[in-house]
Amino acid sequence: MSSFTELVEKSVQAGEPAEMAPTPAPLAAEHRWLGWLGALLLYLASFTVAFALSALFVALTGNSPRDVVTAMYDGSLADGSAIGQTIDEATPLLIVALGTIICTKAGIFNIGQEGQLIIGAMCGAFVALDVHGPSWIILILTLLAAAAGGAAWAGISAVLKYWRGVDVVISTLLLIFVAFQLVTWAVTTPGVLQENAVPGSVLSPESNQLPPGLQLARIGQYPDFNVGIGCFLALALAIVVHLAMTRTRWGFRIRLLGLNRDVARSTGVREWRTGGGSLALSGAFAGLAGGVLLTGSVFRIQAGFSNNVGFQGLLAALVAQGSALLAIPVSLFFGALRSGGGFLASTGVPRYLVDVVQALLVLAAIFPPVFLAVLRRRRERVRAAAQAAVS
Repeated sequence: MSSFTELVEKSVQAGEPAEMAPTPAPLAAEHRWLGWLGALLLYLASFTVAFALSALFVALTGNSPRDVVTAMYDGSLADGSAIGQTIDEATPLLIVALGTIICTKAGIFNIGQEGQLIIGAMCGAFVALDVHGPSWIILILTLLAAAAGGAAWAGISAVLKYWRGVDVVISTLLLIFVAFQLVTWAVTTPGVLQENAVPGSVLSPESNQLPPGLQLARIGQYPDFNVGIGCFLALALAIVVHLAMTRTRWGFRIRLLGLNRDVARSTGVREWRTGGGSLALSGAFAGLAGGVLLTGSVFRIQAGFSNNVGFQGLLAALVAQGSALLAIPVSLFFGALRSGGGFLASTGVPRYLVDVVQALLVLAAIFPPVFLAVLRRRRERVRAAAQAAVS
């Protein structure tokens, strides 16, 4: 099955018949090694430029790049507590990235993860605060409700696309603003999710805090290494997504749909079912990330509590280039930037510089494959023109 799917994918990408003259093994191996070496050098050059520009921007603010690097290290990797915080920050990013990888493989670009995440967390908060029963059952129902809420929110875009032809990028982006308004209404309306009034205190636009029994357990204790068990759920999902995308017929249909919709339709793939399902599944992962964020760290709903987790999870998926396993170290990298960024206040560096540095590093990671793809297409056009001239 795997060899057949790889052959079909290569032929669809190249637009050529599946049966082609084989390349001599020694020559192919030599070209492969040269290609890997060139890609490695390109990545090194790209990241070198990104780090140099980051140091330059920090220096222009009148601060020391060395102090910034030290602060980032202290906040993300210096001790067990910092490492645990990095893992906690990376956990929801990885879950969002995994869902994004699924829908991008199907050729659908979902950029509404931020809205799907907060809607999922809101749905999870309804269950956690209003449903009674054994704590472990309610905790599971909270995470399931969060995933269902995210899937339903993304499902709106799926329906709009396959019913009315509305572009997914536009619909998912606009639904982010609707989601924020909906959550704001919920946490400011009595009887919905607004916190209970306490005599002598001012009500805040937030929900009640989740009771301790509905908070994800942690391994270890502060100030030593400690981490929420949500990271194990994220790792398990990464393995499941990797195997599903590479070893199952469902994953093959999704990849085929993303490579060539016409070929996918001719082989019996129903675009509305496969594409719409992948978009809804992407929203489910984003909603689940919101549930993990709610039960693992924030413990209450507030407007803007997601703190760009959805957007950064999308960036992690782009940098991982569709690989569920590669998304693990990429999410850890983004998690380190998030946890280390909190220490920058001690150096006097503006917090927004972390976002600038992160954007530069994302560009550094994305530039090499894009450059190589453009170069490859140019060579193919030159080769095709040469063959046409000879014939």
